[in-house]
Amino acid sequence: MIVTRFSRTTLIATAVAFVGLLGAQVIHPAVARAADPVIAAAGDIACDPASSSFNGGNGTATNCRAKYTAALLSANFYSAVLPMGDEQYECGGLSTFQQSYDLSWGEPNLLALSRPVPGNHEYESSGGTDCGGSAAAGYFGTFGALAHPESRGYYSYDIGTWHLIALNSQCTFVPCKKGSAQELWLNADLAAHSNTCVLAYWHDPRFASRSSGAVPTKTLPWWNDLYAARADIILGASFHVYERFAMLDPSGNIDADHGIREFVTGMGGKSHGGSLAQMPGSVIRDRTHYGILQLTLHETSYDWSFLGEDGSNVDGGSGNCVT
Repeated sequence: MIVTRFSRTTLIATAVAFVGLLGAQVIHPAVARAADPVIAAAGDIACDPASSSFNGGNGTATNCRAKYTAALLSANFYSAVLPMGDEQYECGGLSTFQQSYDLSWGEPNLLALSRPVPGNHEYESSGGTDCGGSAAAGYFGTFGALAHPESRGYYSYDIGTWHLIALNSQCTFVPCKKGSAQELWLNADLAAHSNTCVLAYWHDPRFASRSSGAVPTKTLPWWNDLYAARADIILGASFHVYERFAMLDPSGNIDADHGIREFVTGMGGKSHGGSLAQMPGSVIRDRTHYGILQLTLHETSYDWSFLGEDGSNVDGGSGNCVT
């Protein structure tokens, strides 16, 4: 199934062959860039093709906007595109990806740049046009070696001077707890890489403004590991909003010296939602724009911009890497 998928274009086949040689190890950019590298991220992306708002991939004025967020990615300066989980609704079977995701973020040039993580909808076994089931077959069939199925979806790579770590937060299927294979791998990966700047990303954020106010603990072991290693940025999605937090410690306390800045990037196109309340530590929260988070990765610092599909720059700023 994977071979058939990637035989459709030489470009993707080349990218997969390159990544496949590396397993879950570090991926170095194939093309050296004169300027500092720029990456883009968003999750919660493509509607079910059976949705009344799908409209042949064109969406409506308010829903199913994946085609338009993908248009923001057409610039040729991106070093990587980070699909942040729930890439395909309502459940991520291969034929559903082909009918919907392929029309936007799955376009061949973007697919070759993709460094994805899975969301809960990729593991759903019912409720949509076609479902990938508990093995997330549609997700791994779509991204192939780019998604590192041999490690069950977690891996790391370098871009410029930065070390990036992709984790699978679907803990029912790939355990996340302290002492699990994934958490032990994370600790070993952090120990093996001495990069000054570190970014980690997964689908289900630890911190996000919720109506319940509860803070889930399943990814707390990762936050503890990353905080101890002086990581700089964590990205999540799942909530259909854009949200930026102050620099936080693993308990959610503001720590301007050693904290990690978290972004919630669930504005990829499917729909808007989320609580009206804003939790402590949240600096900005937007429930009205679809778009992408753009990050420029300098040697010891970074710039961020939340770019709306309407051309607006909703949020932006700069930060230094933790030392």
